[in-house]
Amino acid sequence: MPRKLIDISVPLRNDVTADPPGNHPTIHYIDHQQGLPRMLRFFDGLKAQDLPDGQGWAVEQVSLSTHNGTHLDAPWHFHPTMNRGERSWTIDEVPLEWCYQPGVKLDFRNLPDGYVVTADDVETELKRIGHTLSPLEIVVVNTSAGAKFGQADYVNSGCGMGYEATMYLLERGVRLTGTDGWSWDAPFVYTAKKYAETKDAGLIWEGHKAGRHIGYCHLEKLHNLDKLPSTGFTVSCFPVKIERASAGWTRAVAIIDDRR
Repeated sequence: MPRKLIDISVPLRNDVTADPPGNHPTIHYIDHQQGLPRMLRFFDGLKAQDLPDGQGWAVEQVSLSTHNGTHLDAPWHFHPTMNRGERSWTIDEVPLEWCYQPGVKLDFRNLPDGYVVTADDVETELKRIGHTLSPLEIVVVNTSAGAKFGQADYVNSGCGMGYEATMYLLERGVRLTGTDGWSWDAPFVYTAKKYAETKDAGLIWEGHKAGRHIGYCHLEKLHNLDKLPSTGFTVSCFPVKIERASAGWTRAVAIIDDRR
């Protein structure tokens, strides 16, 4: 069966702005010559000239958060409880079945930065693409932030999914969603302005907090969503298994059957 694989993940890099200040990863690269002394210490009597081209191994030392790079958020990240009172699952408890399912793309690139997507917006987009949601489908949201990855304003770009929009998906059986923005919710700079005006704390992280009522996961910092069709693809996004963690990194991939 002919298939096309599209990488929908972003790389971890030292020199790309993909997180707020102070939250970026740090990668220390050790090349083959720098790694040579460590290799020689493992084998008594071994000399550099005994090895092919006198080269050792290359390794990297990485310091990062589970929320750096393309990652899958577990319900534990959103709130201590889910499903109206159950203990929230951590990333090592997320069902693997959630992480390999048919995908659906909602195209919200036309919406302005900071816009909070509503249930009506989701329903309108589903009608436009002619799709009815099925349980466990993975819904990814293509925002204007996708085209700004690596730019200084990436973190503050794109629309966000509000409580109503998120619940619309969850009530129809969706349990894993994703966005190419920094956050599933609208950029904080816009929410902070609204909060300052209204003092309504319900506006803060409203899409994430929907997990209190129906447990779910979402992917953040996806990439290349503009290359995906609206339907007709499968998403693979198994997270790294980190005990008791709120998230895990993933090499998210979209798999398209070229026979469609």
